[in-house]
Amino acid sequence: MGRVHSRAYRRLRDHFPETVARPELVIVADASPDRRAEAADVHGYRETTDQWQRVAEHPDVDVVSIAVPNFLHREIAIAAARAGKHLWLEKPCGRVPAETAEIAEEVERAGIHTAVGFNYRYTPAVERARELLAAGAVGTPTHYRGHFLADYASDPRGGRSWRFQEAYGGLGVLGDVMSHAADMACHLLGPIDELSAERAVFVPERPRVSLEASHFDVSEDAALAPVENEDYAASLVRFAGGARGTLEASRVTVGPHVRMAFELHGTEGALAWDFERMNELWRYDRRDPDPGYRRVLSGPGTAEHGRFQPSAGIGLGFDDLKVIEVHRFLEGIVDDEPRAAGLPEAAAVMAVIGAMQRAARTGSRVTVEPLTTAPSGGATP
Repeated sequence: MGRVHSRAYRRLRDHFPETVARPELVIVADASPDRRAEAADVHGYRETTDQWQRVAEHPDVDVVSIAVPNFLHREIAIAAARAGKHLWLEKPCGRVPAETAEIAEEVERAGIHTAVGFNYRYTPAVERARELLAAGAVGTPTHYRGHFLADYASDPRGGRSWRFQEAYGGLGVLGDVMSHAADMACHLLGPIDELSAERAVFVPERPRVSLEASHFDVSEDAALAPVENEDYAASLVRFAGGARGTLEASRVTVGPHVRMAFELHGTEGALAWDFERMNELWRYDRRDPDPGYRRVLSGPGTAEHGRFQPSAGIGLGFDDLKVIEVHRFLEGIVDDEPRAAGLPEAAAVMAVIGAMQRAARTGSRVTVEPLTTAPSGGATP
């Protein structure tokens, strides 16, 4: 993800030439000498180091990107915030909701700007869906189905990287991809106030690998070690506005690769979107004389699509969403008016995730409570 952030900074003025923000890549920290060399040679960082503290303390740095494993989020974010640096932080902002709360408190105390990597909300087709909702195109929303079904851990030979260990990853799929599904739901329909939930581990053991290894690394003969957090989670939710919904997330689903998707139904219509076909929005309007789902292609008139491609049918990709994200973040800093989803939105999402932990642990329906620094149930299912 550090590469993605670096590319986004470098591409910013290609797509938003009028912006007054002029990102300069000052210093990068990485434990790997090879990645440090790549950062300098490919991305153009002026300095490299193996000590993240040098980044947080550097006098020429205004913004710190934090694209590291979950167990480092809290320490680095708090140090950078206390140094007065603005933060671009990848979700889930800590291992557990209590760490997100600590970061959010420090950010508010420091008075800095933040962006958190809820990039799917910036998809032009999703922005169009939000506009249609605001215009009453579906009538009163009644129910919502959101899911993030991934296959990155579907092979049981995949290594037990930091993501599967509570001390390093914290939560499993709840923090990793359910956070995206919950953010999208709240982005479209507003706060969730009550829910029930369950979670499960479907691959209980994985091959031991080093902490530096990826979960994509496959081992045929390494000794097995236990998986310490959930592979799967699902929740029945009630939105504050009255709609009901389901949210589901998995990292071991065979078939879908990155099926981050939603279906939203109302009294007069419906909307549907799937990241695997991210430039398409499906719309149903019961008032149409010939009703049925219509495919609407994202095009130059759809949010920031025209900043990247000249016509409908020429699609955007994941990296483009990160460029949109960093543009909104940096413009917010320049104007002192937040435009990107930041720590307040992350705290709201992790309050929902914390409620899912409590509901799964107790087997009962629970109220979503404001995020606090108190533990909300641990990562282990």
